Amino acid sequence: MGGRFRIGGRSVLATVGAVVCCLAIVAGAQAAGAKADILKVRLGGDRAETRIVIDLDKSATGKVASDGQGDRRVVLSLPGVSVDNQLQGGGLGLVKAWVVDDSAGGARLRIDLADDAVIKRRFLLPPADGVANYRYVIDLAAKAPANVRVAQAAAGPRFISAPVKTTKAALPLKKVIVIDAGHGGKDPGTKGADGNEKDVTLAAARALKSQLEKSGRYKVVMTRDADVYVDHAVRVQVARRADADLFISLHADSGTDPSLRGASVYTLADRATSRSAKFVSKDDWFMQAGSHGDHGVSTILLDLTQRMTRNRSATFAEVLLERVSDHQPLLRRSHREAGLAVLLAPDVPAVLLEMGFLTNAADEAVLRDPGKRTRLMGSVAEAIDDYFGQPTKLASN
Repeated sequence: MGGRFRIGGRSVLATVGAVVCCLAIVAGAQAAGAKADILKVRLGGDRAETRIVIDLDKSATGKVASDGQGDRRVVLSLPGVSVDNQLQGGGLGLVKAWVVDDSAGGARLRIDLADDAVIKRRFLLPPADGVANYRYVIDLAAKAPANVRVAQAAAGPRFISAPVKTTKAALPLKKVIVIDAGHGGKDPGTKGADGNEKDVTLAAARALKSQLEKSGRYKVVMTRDADVYVDHAVRVQVARRADADLFISLHADSGTDPSLRGASVYTLADRATSRSAKFVSKDDWFMQAGSHGDHGVSTILLDLTQRMTRNRSATFAEVLLERVSDHQPLLRRSHREAGLAVLLAPDVPAVLLEMGFLTNAADEAVLRDPGKRTRLMGSVAEAIDDYFGQPTKLASN
C-alpha cells in the first residue's frame, strides 16, 4: 500500500521529476483557490420548501451525485471544501437528518429526506449585505399538490442556525453498505461436496443484510438477491451509484489440498489502480476539476482519491480479519492484494472476503450450517460497526 507513483518504465530520476511536476500543478490549483472551510450549516423552511445554507470562508462549487428520487437520500459533492472529521445535524421541514464528511479532495453532504422532494435550485452567494462569508444554498421542494404546499407555507417558515462544533451524540444518518454475493446464475463458482459457491455466498449475504438492517444503523444494497448472473463491472457501478460507504464481496475459496482451510481478505493491489479509471466518467468531480484547466489536476485528484480509498479498504480489512478470526481460522497470509474486478471502484472502500474453503470439509460445514454461517456474518457486522465507530463531531440546531 505504498505511496509511490508508478509511471510506465521511467527511471527513478524521471519519476521524481514527474512527482515534482504533479506537486507544482497541485500547488497552482491551491494558489488559484485554497480549500474552503465550513463555518456553519443552517436549515430553514417547512414541509413545503426547505433551505439548507452552508456558510463557507471561501468560494466553492457543488455537484449533485444523487437527487434522492429513488431512496430519499440527496448526495452533493463539494470539491475543494475541507471538513474536520464529520459534521452531523438534525432535521427540519423536508430534511430528516444530514451529515457532511470528507471525500478525497473535498467534502460530501448527504441528506436523508423526511418526504419525497426535489432539488429546486442551488446557488452560491458571495459576501454582501453585511455578511462576511460565502453561502452555498440548496433549496428543496416537496412533491405535493399546490394547494397542500400553500396551506403548509401559510404559517411561515422558521430559520435556525446550526453551529458545527458541539459535544452532543451523533445523529443516526445511515451508512450505505453494498453486499456482493459472489458468482450467481450461469457462474456457479467453486463446487463443494454439497453444492456450489453461488448458493453459499447468497445465503451469507442475506444473513449479513438481515443483521445490518436489524441494527438500524445502515442502509443495505445487494448486488444480487437471487440466483442471477451480474457482471463484475455492474457490481462496481452499483456501489458507485449507491454512493456506498463500504463494499464487501463474499466468496468461498477452493484448493487442490483438501486439508487447506481458513478465511482471507483481499484488497486492491497498487498495480491494478490504473484499471479503475474505466469506471470514472466526465461527470465525476475529480474529472470536472481539470475540465477548465490543466488536465493534470484531474489526474492527481483521481490518484489521491484512489490512495485514500485503498488506505480505508486496508483499514477495514484488518478490522474484519480480527473479528472473523473469532469464528473461523485464518490463512497464514490472511490479508492479500489482487487486481480483482469487483474491487476497482476508485472512490468506494472495498474488500473481498473469502469466508473459507468449500474444498475443505470443516470449512464447508461452517458455511452451510445456518447457525454457524449467521454467527460468522455476525462477526462481519461487528467489524463494520468497529470501522464506523470512530467519534464524530455534531452540528445540532
